Amino acid sequence: MKYILTLIRARNLVMIVLSQALVQACLLAPGLEWHRLLDTKFWVLALSTVCIAAAGYIINDYYDIKIDAINKPERLLIGRRIRRRKAMFAHLILSGAGLLLGLLLSIPVGLINLGAVLLLWGYSARLKKMLLIGNVVIALLSASMLLIVAVYADELNRITLGYATFAFLISLIREIIKDIEDMKGDASFECRTLPIVAGMRGAKLVLYPLVAVFQTFVIIVILHPASSLLFDGYMVLLVLLPSVWLIVKLLRADRKRDFTYLSNLNKLIMFTGILSMLLL
Repeated sequence: MKYILTLIRARNLVMIVLSQALVQACLLAPGLEWHRLLDTKFWVLALSTVCIAAAGYIINDYYDIKIDAINKPERLLIGRRIRRRKAMFAHLILSGAGLLLGLLLSIPVGLINLGAVLLLWGYSARLKKMLLIGNVVIALLSASMLLIVAVYADELNRITLGYATFAFLISLIREIIKDIEDMKGDASFECRTLPIVAGMRGAKLVLYPLVAVFQTFVIIVILHPASSLLFDGYMVLLVLLPSVWLIVKLLRADRKRDFTYLSNLNKLIMFTGILSMLLL
């Protein structure tokens, strides 16, 4: 069971459910409406997202066996702890379950889930090896994870779009950082990721303006006249300042462990940003 939970990134799946639950309770209407979480159909939606995300993690590891043997040998599960055929079967079952659950809810949700399945397969097989395309795909999928809740409820609003933009930007930054972290293994298998094409220095030169755009976005949100003092203070202390620290550490980063730290810091910023929904 330990290996299965690791393979499907159980912690990340919990984060997905938490994020969608907060969108459901906090963003679809003014104020907190926890009773919205009693809607059974919402949990069917969350389950469909979790199934597709878990399938995505499996197929990604399936295609990355040789690369992970170099980048993360201690985390290599498929082919060592879990048979390749069983992993592929699990991917197909989870993807099918996610698609079916989405279609049972609505055609738009089903189509979004279908797009996610196809993008995750394409990302794992080829797109992740291409310059920036794989990074953008994952960032878009991160944003869609929030948007799908509002789409299903037919209550897409400016605040939900704002958080989707937040998720897109912070995910894009993290994906590029992860590519720098994994340069050694990726380079051995003819990947064309940003740090391989432009070097570590070139990748950093792309990251600096991206983080600046992210920080500008956060500042605009903080300065919005409708935001509360509590929300503004939270965003400054737990989102904006950590992103400044990310820049400081990025300037000095030159080893794999430095970029591992930056990737984890990025995940923390994403987590605190998502929790800010509670203060709206």
